[in-house]
Amino acid sequence: MSSPLPSVEAFERAGLAAWPGIEVKWDGNWVRRAAKGYTKRANSAQCLDPEDDEEVEDRIIGASSWLVARGIKPVFRITPLSAPALNAALEEAGWAEIDHSHLYAMALGEHEADEQGKALDVLDPAFLAAQQALQGQDEDTTERMRALLAALDVPAAGIVLYRQGTPVASGLMAIADGIVITGNVVTDPLRRRQGLAAAMMATGLAWARQEGASIAALNVQADNTAAKALYAGLGYTHQYDYSYRIPGAPR
Repeated sequence: MSSPLPSVEAFERAGLAAWPGIEVKWDGNWVRRAAKGYTKRANSAQCLDPEDDEEVEDRIIGASSWLVARGIKPVFRITPLSAPALNAALEEAGWAEIDHSHLYAMALGEHEADEQGKALDVLDPAFLAAQQALQGQDEDTTERMRALLAALDVPAAGIVLYRQGTPVASGLMAIADGIVITGNVVTDPLRRRQGLAAAMMATGLAWARQEGASIAALNVQADNTAAKALYAGLGYTHQYDYSYRIPGAPR
């Protein structure tokens, strides 16, 4: 019988380290993070303890003001750890719920790296260039991504899969507390359904196991059926749901 997977809190705290904020401020078990606006995940506030529910309205205002002062629109990441009083206060204030997503995870077994897959330093120009090309990013977005990656303080690698010398799939692998978190998964849109994303993932998971990871996890949007099928095929299973809340948007 396989061992149980880690708790929601373990996954969420590993995620904080694997996808860091450049600026971080704790308020009890609430955390605010800012990373020059690159992704909601690294530019949001969240609660990591359902029991930490004192003065929620004032703390929502404090977190929102902190984000706005850094040029970021207020965002709360809502997970099973969010205090019910926080969720109720955001609902009452009319904050819209967006980007319904899942956390998937699995025990990390054996994976064989693709012969044309590479695990690069996250600041290697080849990885940054592959991400920029495959994501269709402009220079400003790539620079903001680079700044976030420079804040990483855990073992990490930029995975690039090549075909005929051209990057065709890429992703980021970062290991925190024995959990490898995968992000920024992207495939050449003209070469989908060729098994390239699976080969890239296998390359990264092989690297992670070699580096000592025993659990693999990642985030996927609920409406991304192709990605969910890919990850299920690799052995990942659904663990829990999360979403984001933003103010002033229609319900």
